[in-house]
Parts: sequence; C-alpha cells; structure tokens
Amino acid sequence: MTTVAAYAAPAAKSPLERTTIERRAVGEFDVLIDIKFAGICHSDIHQVREGWGEAIFPMVPGHEIAGVVTEVGSGVTKFRAGDRVGVGCMVDSCRECENCLRGEEQYCLKGMVGTYNAIGKDGEPTYGGYAEKIVVDENYVVRIPDGLSLDVAAPLLCAGITTYSPLRHWNAGPGKKVAIVGLGGLGHMAVKLAHAMGAEVTVLSQSLRKKDDGLKLGADHYHATSDPKTFEELAGTFDLIVSTVSAPMDFGALLSLLKVDGALVNVGAPEEPVSLNLFSVIGGRKTLAGSMIGGIRETQEMLDFCAEHGIGAEIELIAASEINEAYERVLASDVRYRFVIDTATI
Repeated sequence: MTTVAAYAAPAAKSPLERTTIERRAVGEFDVLIDIKFAGICHSDIHQVREGWGEAIFPMVPGHEIAGVVTEVGSGVTKFRAGDRVGVGCMVDSCRECENCLRGEEQYCLKGMVGTYNAIGKDGEPTYGGYAEKIVVDENYVVRIPDGLSLDVAAPLLCAGITTYSPLRHWNAGPGKKVAIVGLGGLGHMAVKLAHAMGAEVTVLSQSLRKKDDGLKLGADHYHATSDPKTFEELAGTFDLIVSTVSAPMDFGALLSLLKVDGALVNVGAPEEPVSLNLFSVIGGRKTLAGSMIGGIRETQEMLDFCAEHGIGAEIELIAASEINEAYERVLASDVRYRFVIDTATI
C-alpha cells in the first residue's frame, strides 16, 4: 500500500479538502502512475453532490487523468516506466461478457468499475485522479501520444472520448450535417472532433455569447436556441445532433431539426427524468439515443486521432486549492472550456 495526498469530498455536498488515501500495492498486471494533470468534469460535481443518486464517501473525484508511469508489475507488457499515459472513466470490467470481448468495456453487462465512486473487485472503494498517484490494471490504461501535451490531453479521457464515440458511431464525416448542443467542456471537444472528421458543424447554444469561440473551434454555423426562428430555419436540417447539455432540454424541438433517419444522441445526463411526445420520433423515422464514453481500444484511437490533427482541450490550469471555486464556476458556465488541476499543487 502507498499513502498519497488527494482532494476528497468527506460527505455529499461537502467542499473538497486535502487528505490522504491508500493506493494498493502494484500487482502483477498493474501500473503505478504519477498523476500530472486531472480534468474537472461536470460529472464530478453531479457525483460529489449526489445528483445521480447515492454515492460513496469520502470521494476522490477525477476521471480525466494524464501522467507518467513510474512502476510496473512483473506481468505488464504494454507499458514501462517513463511512458506517458492516461486513465479515463473506468478501471476494470468483467472482461468476459460479449460487450467486454467486443472492446466496449464501458457497456460491461456486469457493470464496469468506475475510476471513482465505485467498488473494485477487491471490495474496496475506488478513488480518482484528484491525487498524486494511482494504481491501475494495464488493460485500462491508454498511451498518450508524444504530439499531445499532458495538460490538454487530460480532458480527452472523458470529454474527448464521450464525444468522439458517438460521432464515429453515427458516421460524422464529409457530406454530413452535424449539430452540437452546448459549447462547454464536452461541446467544445465535439466541435473540434466533428470538424476534423470533415462534417459541416453547427453549434446550438442558448445564446450567441460564445459564437466567436465556436467558429474558431471549427464550427461552420452558430445559432441560439433561445431564438424561436432557429427552429423554423433549421427544421429538417441535420443528420446527427449530439447534445452535451446536462440540463433538461426540449427534446421535441431538437428532434424537429433532424432529417429523416437522423439521430439525436445524448451524452449529457440530466439529473431529472425528461418527457417526450413519441410523435417527435415517429414522424421522420428518427432516433433518440444515448452514448457513454468509449471502450479502451476506441479511447486509444481517439487519442491517436487527436494527436494526428493537433487537437487538445481548451483549458484553464488551476491549483488544487481552487477546486471548490472551480466547481462553482462550472455550474455558472464560467470556464473556457475545461478546468485542469495541476496535481503538483496537491
């Protein structure tokens, strides 16, 4: 066991505070990672505040982890000390079900093990990336290509893969019209990725406040959802809409913007149930879908794609002492576009 410094929420809705946690000894197939940077995801806030249901405390959030391998177990073949690596939203799965065998461990039929707020196979709670170090099985670690700086790569481990996976699955590319709902931590990555894939990209945001940013990030068009004319002008326009917003939306209005056979895919997860008139999907053979992160293989593919196209997150680097303030700023949409903790400050 190794004792490391970390920032944890001692109880639901409590401010995070500096503490120490125990990391397991490096096993045969484990890698010990010296965490350099950890992104702050909106889902960290949902879980610390039990917005998605009962949670495990004390909680060390963080599933956007970038660092350097410092030790490997005797059976490890994929990594060695000095490698630049990342850890995303999961650290284990059953490895036996059809989804795991297909490389989609995030949909493990027995339930994947989350990087934090979960119980590992050893029966112990998992603790995330707001910490100095982490021990992870090599099969749930990915390599960060040399072309990506670790600080801008960290958010790719959740925000990047969460948007890359549905864009790939629903074939975003040349000749396709793709809309991204929301220009936040996930949305700004979705715009960059869809643009790099060759799609015609439109941002749908509440207001035009971030229009200049959206166009710089790669959007071709930018419209305000608060303007009723947007829904008149864009009716029946899009092949694919990816909604990155975690607040309840008017899904009927968004579905009206799809072409026949279009898909509206949700990667934002509102805390409250949403209602839907099914005629919104019946008229136009439309699909209302969801998508959750990506498998390990696809996460590596996403990182390689980002390195090839020079894509990293737009970040604001903060000290660990600023985490609680950063949470409030995320809720106020006051970040362009992802907070990343410099874990040397823990």
